[in-house]
Amino acid sequence: MDNAQLNAFLQNPETHFPDFSITRGFDSEKCDLALNLDNPTSAMDEGEEESFADLMLCDSNSRLIPSGFSKSNCTDEIVMFINAGGEALNETDSSMKFLGDNYFEGGNVMQTNEPINEAGDCPFIYWSARIGSFSYRFNNLPPGDYFVDLHFAEIINTNGPKGMRVLSDFDIFSVVGANKPLQVVGLRVSVKEDGLIALRFEGVIGSPMVCGICVRKTQNIPVTQGSQEYLKCNNCAAEIEVSSAQMKLVRTKVTDKYEKKIQELTTQCQLKTHECHEAWMSLTAANEQLEKVRMELDNKIFLTRTLDDTVGKQAENLKNITSSYEHYKKYWAAAVNNLQEKIKIMKNEHAQLSHEAHACAESIPELNKMVIGVQALGNIRVFCRCRPLSKEEISTGSAQVVDFDAAKDGDIGILTGASTKKTFKFDRVYTPKDNQVDVFADALPLVTSVFDGYNVCIFAYGQTGTGKTFTMEGTDQNRGVNYRTLEQLFLIAKERSETFMYNISVSVLEVYNEQIRDLLSTSPTSKRLEIKQSAEGFHHVPGIVEAQVENIKEVWNVLQIGSNSRAVGSNNVNEHSSRSHCMLCIMVKSKNLMTGECTNSKLWLVDLAGSERLAKTDAQGERLKEAQNINKSLSALGDVVYALATKSSHIPY
Repeated sequence: MDNAQLNAFLQNPETHFPDFSITRGFDSEKCDLALNLDNPTSAMDEGEEESFADLMLCDSNSRLIPSGFSKSNCTDEIVMFINAGGEALNETDSSMKFLGDNYFEGGNVMQTNEPINEAGDCPFIYWSARIGSFSYRFNNLPPGDYFVDLHFAEIINTNGPKGMRVLSDFDIFSVVGANKPLQVVGLRVSVKEDGLIALRFEGVIGSPMVCGICVRKTQNIPVTQGSQEYLKCNNCAAEIEVSSAQMKLVRTKVTDKYEKKIQELTTQCQLKTHECHEAWMSLTAANEQLEKVRMELDNKIFLTRTLDDTVGKQAENLKNITSSYEHYKKYWAAAVNNLQEKIKIMKNEHAQLSHEAHACAESIPELNKMVIGVQALGNIRVFCRCRPLSKEEISTGSAQVVDFDAAKDGDIGILTGASTKKTFKFDRVYTPKDNQVDVFADALPLVTSVFDGYNVCIFAYGQTGTGKTFTMEGTDQNRGVNYRTLEQLFLIAKERSETFMYNISVSVLEVYNEQIRDLLSTSPTSKRLEIKQSAEGFHHVPGIVEAQVENIKEVWNVLQIGSNSRAVGSNNVNEHSSRSHCMLCIMVKSKNLMTGECTNSKLWLVDLAGSERLAKTDAQGERLKEAQNINKSLSALGDVVYALATKSSHIPY
C-alpha cells in the first residue's frame, strides 16, 4: 500500500480496502468495552462493505463464549466472583465462593425461575441479574494485572409478557438466543496503587442484564507496551505501519459515523415506540368498543330471554284464566240452578208462614198486621226476644208459658191450655239464655249497609216490661244495640279510611203524647217540632240538634244525655216504664276518595213505648192519656207496615 492509498483510506476508511482490519496495542490504563452484536464473520464472508471498526475490541485478548461458566476453562486464580442480583453461595464440592451482590451502585434486581440452557457448571449464576443503569467498584485490590469476565443472560420474559424483549446495546438474544448465557472473558485491566477496578454500565440503551462478574489474577505473561499501530491485509497478511495521529483520525471518523447511526436508530426507535403506543391505544379503544358492543349484545340477549319468559308466563296465566273461567262458569251455572230451586222452596215456606200469621190475627191484631207486612217486604226482618222471669214473678209462683223447642227454626209456642198452644213464626227467636252479643250479631249486617248508602231502621216493639229499652240501650256493663251499632260504625270507618271519608252525627228524639221533643236540646223552646218531607223524598225534623261525634266516648255521652231526658213513669206492669217512643238517628255522610262519589244515609234505632191493656195497667189521669196515645201510635205503625205490604194506594204515615 503506497502513501496515496494510505491517505485515501485514512480519509474514508468505510469505502476503501475492505480486505483490511484494524487492531492496536493494549492500553493497560484503560478498559473500554465495545461490542457489535451483529455477526462480524458472516458479514465479511458475504463481502458486504462493513467498516473494519465493527470488528474492534479495545482488548484484543478478550473473547465471547456463547455458553455458561465452566470451571475447567478457568485456570487462573479467582480473586472474587460476584453473583449479581443474588446472594452469597458456596460450592459444596469445591472451594469456590460466590460473593453476594454488595459492590454495586444503582440499577435493579431481576430474578427468574426460567430454565437457562447451556448454563455450565453453575447455572444458579444466571437466575439473577442486575439491570438498568449501574456501576460496580472493587476496592482494596493488590496492584497488578487482572482479568475481568462478564456473565450475561437473555431472559426472554423480562419487562413484559413472555416473548417480548427490550432491545439494548447488549442484545444477548441476537448472539445466543432466548434463555441462554453469554460470557465476555479476558478483559485485561491494570490496578494501580489505589487498588480500584470500576465498571460502569451507565447510559446504555435498554437494560443490560449482568448475572456475574469474575475477577481473576493474570499470569506473568509479558505484554507488548507502546502505541505502535499497523494495518494488516486479510489476504496477504502484509503489515503497514500507521502513525498514532492517523489512526486516531480513523477512530474519530468511525466513532462519528456510529454516533450518527446510533442517533438515527434512536430516532427510529422513538418513532417506532410512538407508533407502537398509538397502535396500542387504538387496540385498547377497539377492545373497549368491542367490550361495549359485547355488553350491549349480552343485554339484548338477556332482554330477549326475559321477554320470552314473560310471554311464556303470560301464556300460562292466560291458559289458567281460561281454564278457571270455564270452571267457574259451570260452578255458577250450577249455583244459579240451586238458587232457583231454593227460591221455589222459600216461596212455599213464605206461603206457609203467611197462612200461619193469619191464624194468630185475633189474639194480637197489631202484630198480625206487622207480620203480614214483613212477609210481603223482603228487606224487613222480625226477631223475637223473650226475657227470663223476674224475681217478683218467681216469688209469686209464676211459670214460663213460652215453648222454645223449635226456637232454632224461628218458631215459638204460647201455651194456652194444658195441651194446646199457638205457634208464631219469626226470622229468629232469642231465648232467655241468649245475651246482648247474640242479638247484635243478627243486626250487624243491617248496620253495615248504612255505609253502602242504604237507609235502615231498627225498632223494639212489645208490651210494657218485655225488655225493649234494655235491648236497645243496655247498661254500662252490658251495652245494647244502640251503643254496639255506633261502635261498629266507627270501627268500619277506620278500616275504610284509606278509600272513604265518613262524617257521623247523631240526634235523639222523643215522641211523647203526640209531641216531638229534642232530647239533646239544652235550652227549652216553645217552637213545635214537626216532621217534614224534603224535595228528595226524605223525612226530617227541622231544628233538631245534630251532634257531631268523633269517637265512641262522645257517642256514649250523647246517648246518656238522651236517656236521662226521656219521659218515664210507673204503672202496675213496670215501675220504670218508658212512656214515650225514643228514636236515635245516626246520619252518615260518606265520600269515595277514589271516585269522588258521595252518599247520605240514615240509621234509625227506635225504642218504642210499651203497648198496654188499659184495664191491666190501672192507669188514670195523665198516665191513662199516655197509654191511649201509645196504643194509638203503635196501632198506626201497624197500619203503615200493613199498607206497605199490601201495596195500598194510600200509606197512612
